[in-house]
Amino acid sequence: MNPGGPDVQLVPDDDGRGGVTVVMDGSPQSHVSLDDPAYLAFEYVQHLATVIDTLPDGPLAVTHVGGAAMTLARYVSAARPGSPQIVLEPNVALTELVRRELPLPRRHRIRVRPQDGLTGVAGLADASADVVVLDAYAGARVPAELTTVQFLTDVARVLRPDGLALLNLADEPGLRYVARVLAGLREAVGEVAVIASHEVLKGKRFGNVVAVASGGALDVTGLRRAAARAPLPTGVRDAAQLARQVGRVRPWTVAESAPSPAPPPARVWRRR
Repeated sequence: MNPGGPDVQLVPDDDGRGGVTVVMDGSPQSHVSLDDPAYLAFEYVQHLATVIDTLPDGPLAVTHVGGAAMTLARYVSAARPGSPQIVLEPNVALTELVRRELPLPRRHRIRVRPQDGLTGVAGLADASADVVVLDAYAGARVPAELTTVQFLTDVARVLRPDGLALLNLADEPGLRYVARVLAGLREAVGEVAVIASHEVLKGKRFGNVVAVASGGALDVTGLRRAAARAPLPTGVRDAAQLARQVGRVRPWTVAESAPSPAPPPARVWRRR
């Protein structure tokens, strides 16, 4: 497929499945299978979907901070027809490329707004979302402004009382960066947990961690059951386990913030 500019490419799979990977600045960002939106190639997207699947049946109002190929929005649209979704994606050229080359499904309720996370979330109504998903990267790192306690407080405002905040983060062994994001989620939203591959949770490699937070009761037991059925070895850690692993840390703030750690030079994105 034609590139969408010097920093964006759509790379077709060579396995015969008909999927396409979005590559930005040389880093794979997302993967789409138009024929099978339930096929989720990247493990972190599987983890996001696993959490969403633990929620009661029926449509969900989902806001996505970060769009790329809108993989998760397509999944929600297929798994929960009629779900109203908002995608905040400031890269207009990327959105136009995806819409042209990877069209959204018929009868979808996905609205894309050309806004960054700070601006887009600030413009959303109170208690308007069942789920807010943060999956935004710039230069293969989570932007610093999207993990401060101030921004997470605005996310909490947008969530309904039992809503979920899901954050796709990336960290080095030790998870010190993730721990500070979780501290902000505890202060701004409520109960927290994480889901990731066993290798990442045990500190064996750099990788993605999905942070989960809710102002209501977090169904950690249900999440563990769902993780046990995942195609790749997946674990869940609750707040008590995280505290024992990392200890007490301060949340990131506007005055003191940082992007996620840079990935290793030879980063490998695992697939099923």
